Amino acid sequence: MLTNDQLAARDRAAFAHPSTAWGAFERGEVPSRIMTGGEGVYVVDRDGNHLLDAFAGLYCVNVGYGRREIADAIATQARTLAYYHAYVGHGTEASINLAHMIAERAPAGLDHVYFGLSGSDANETNLKLVWYYNNVRGLHDKKTVISRWRGYHGSGLMSGSLTGLALFHEAFDLPLGRVVHTEAPYYFRRPDPAMSEAAFSSWCAERLEALILELGPETVGAFIGEPVLGTGGIVPPPAGYWAKIQAVLDKYDVLLIADEVVTGFGRLGTMFGSPRYGMRPDLVTVAKGLSSAYAPISGSIMNERVWATLAEGTDRIGPMGHGWTYSAHPLCAAAAVANLALIDRLDLVANAEAVGANLNAGLAAAVGDHPQVGEVRGEGLLAAVELAADPAERRLFDPDRKIGAAVVGAMRRRGVIARAMPEGDIVGLAPPLCLSREEADRIVEVTRDAIVEVLGT
Repeated sequence: MLTNDQLAARDRAAFAHPSTAWGAFERGEVPSRIMTGGEGVYVVDRDGNHLLDAFAGLYCVNVGYGRREIADAIATQARTLAYYHAYVGHGTEASINLAHMIAERAPAGLDHVYFGLSGSDANETNLKLVWYYNNVRGLHDKKTVISRWRGYHGSGLMSGSLTGLALFHEAFDLPLGRVVHTEAPYYFRRPDPAMSEAAFSSWCAERLEALILELGPETVGAFIGEPVLGTGGIVPPPAGYWAKIQAVLDKYDVLLIADEVVTGFGRLGTMFGSPRYGMRPDLVTVAKGLSSAYAPISGSIMNERVWATLAEGTDRIGPMGHGWTYSAHPLCAAAAVANLALIDRLDLVANAEAVGANLNAGLAAAVGDHPQVGEVRGEGLLAAVELAADPAERRLFDPDRKIGAAVVGAMRRRGVIARAMPEGDIVGLAPPLCLSREEADRIVEVTRDAIVEVLGT
């Protein structure tokens, strides 16, 4: 085994890692995992281990690792113009072309893009745009945003408030005001096991409408949701869910923000998730797959209704008083342009649909009948295996047993990286969109073997 004790010591002494138990890491109770390379769907650590990254980093390295086309685009842009701001009408060829390329690919009617650096800051932007939009319309009380429990929308103050997971609220005094939460469309954990998917979708929509009426429709400005719940468990919506939610939003003049940070640019086997489920968003959040994480970039995409109102507002109020120093950063924009071109050239959206179907079918066949597998679910190259102490009764394991984390650890020892999802024992998979059928089969085999190791046959 190759070691570099000085680097590991520096890691523990100076690097505050996100989503890490800091005290345990500093004491050496949590591994220091130093990554050194990557190619295709594989990453390499400092000890020379080649690991199939079945979570694409954080569902973001969509085109896979080691793509020279993107690296060359970044280098060329750096040599030409490493940075200039986007304020007061400034732009670069890369940022202008990227905005055009996004508008060409976005759901119908969404054609204006505001750039940031992360999904978190894009959702912060979206909330400010919703509030500005209703102020311009003279609806100064219409500011509350409804999110869903188990939704993930970022780690900022307002984006962390939108997130519906306890880990992101505890000890941070979140959620802040103007954010409330409604039911998650999580059919496996429905309150009444006798409910059909359609009945459960109706129940979710009824709960949303009741909440809007309780708050007062004149106070509710927007509803935010991922087409498929991501970090909350990789949960596709039940039958009819989005059509019923959309009807409630239309009835009460509530904007829809579709958070497509995970689902945008091919992950579901479609360019975006919103059209797949009949969503008609007014704003769309994008990040991760926009550059396949080769450089940090995000976007808030607006439809014409929102854009026209915001433009009218700037005519009356003055220039939009919102900006990030690194909005539309030329290096990030160049990376994203090259990434989107590569997605098209390699036909990765179609590959995600075809290989994703193979992956999900393979998981269902391999572990769906295991006595402690509650559900196998997924869409495209998103998949999850939810483990339960008694699936028939939907009785979950004691969280202290950390069964999901144990399975993910067993998978890593077999050379496959998966993710233990929060608030449950859920094995999450979201491999790069360039995954082959053979690689999908390997993920299935390792998932099965790891479950058997931890839980028995």
